[in-house]
Amino acid sequence: MNRNLVYFDYAATCPVDPRVAAKMQDCLLIDGTFGNPASRSHEFGWKADEAVEKARLHVANLVNADSREIVWTSGATESDNLAIKGAAKFYKDRGNHIITSKIEHKAVLDPCRQLEREGFEITYKNLGVSFDSYYYESDTYLLGKRIIDKGIKDHIFYKKEDGSVWIDLTNEGLDQKLLLRKDGTSVYMTQDLGTALKRLEDNPNLKGMVYTVGNEQDYHFKVLFLILKKLGFEWAQSLYHLSYGMVDLPSGKMKSREGTVVDADNLISNMIIQAKLISEEVGKLDSLSYNQRNNLYENIALGALKYFILKVDPKKSILFDPKASIDFNGNTGPFIQYTHARIKTLIKRAPTRISGIDNTLSLNNKERELIKQLGRYPDAVSLAGEQYSPAVIANYLYDLVKCYNTFYQNLSILGIKDKNLKSFRIALSQKVAEVVSNASGLLGIEVPDSM
Repeated sequence: MNRNLVYFDYAATCPVDPRVAAKMQDCLLIDGTFGNPASRSHEFGWKADEAVEKARLHVANLVNADSREIVWTSGATESDNLAIKGAAKFYKDRGNHIITSKIEHKAVLDPCRQLEREGFEITYKNLGVSFDSYYYESDTYLLGKRIIDKGIKDHIFYKKEDGSVWIDLTNEGLDQKLLLRKDGTSVYMTQDLGTALKRLEDNPNLKGMVYTVGNEQDYHFKVLFLILKKLGFEWAQSLYHLSYGMVDLPSGKMKSREGTVVDADNLISNMIIQAKLISEEVGKLDSLSYNQRNNLYENIALGALKYFILKVDPKKSILFDPKASIDFNGNTGPFIQYTHARIKTLIKRAPTRISGIDNTLSLNNKERELIKQLGRYPDAVSLAGEQYSPAVIANYLYDLVKCYNTFYQNLSILGIKDKNLKSFRIALSQKVAEVVSNASGLLGIEVPDSM
């Protein structure tokens, strides 16, 4: 079967120009310049150093730089690792905040994750993720141990003959739970007890906490909350586990041992490529610059990913289909983004600014329904908060844009001759755009002004 393959992983390895390969071969074979350019005590090193300096000058001329600005490294992964960690620690007295991209190369993300464990604040810009505070297990487990010591004294916990510490929850329909191993080392429960108390100590006005963790940990949090209540912490009544379902693929459940886990970075990168292809097919992008287009593709891809997951009730499992999520029609993020862009384009084309609205206008049923839908927004936000469910807002958004598109397709807005009615429909469109933008913002989704 004949196929034309396209290779997208040029950030890692790539084919080279035959002329470059020929030059490289000169430095690899026994009769070539294979020496170590850092060696100054023999002819092999001198020739290698001369070759490196010629290459440095050649590259400098190509990019119009001073040859002293060209620095060779042994490999990108090692270089990124050393540069990021070195710069972060050298300038730590000036600050410890690093901003990166969630779809960066692994060579960048790995040292950032290590620095995060060491106390640096890392912001993953692409997904809009940032953290107000950090709690490290190496610190919180000590507080957890002190809590356990108090629990033993208060006869809430007990020690077994081997020295391990347990709590008996069989009267509450649970089982006996290990809190501290016989050698005195902590378990997850030890650390979670310490972290819960530390958070409340750092934020004394906190009225409750929401733990957003997968449903595979339902039992763990039942035990955690019950232990905190038995210890006498009143705020334990206000702890909530927002248990969410697992994400599966169209091919089946993701399993790390079987290699069916999707890497988030690769997933987002592929979705950006898909967003570009679809946007160029259906959109009018001629007026956008190169950078504006790339930002648009990224916003569409991330909007598709976030919306597809958030529109489902948190407790339910999700069958994630990347291709379906990026469709510009149906219950998807790009459909909502496209509707917002449609409204903003319409408003730009409006001939005059709205001076006022005639309250005596006779409204069409589609206008009335759209107004009713706008009026449901505050209730949707309240219900989402009560149920800890972003899905309420996501599905409200879909209903709103569906309603607007029906209004848009059946009623003339800019073309109607009645000036009062035209002003009203423009103002109504503007209000829909405001609500779409606000509600999308609650979901962490950016809505573009043009697509």
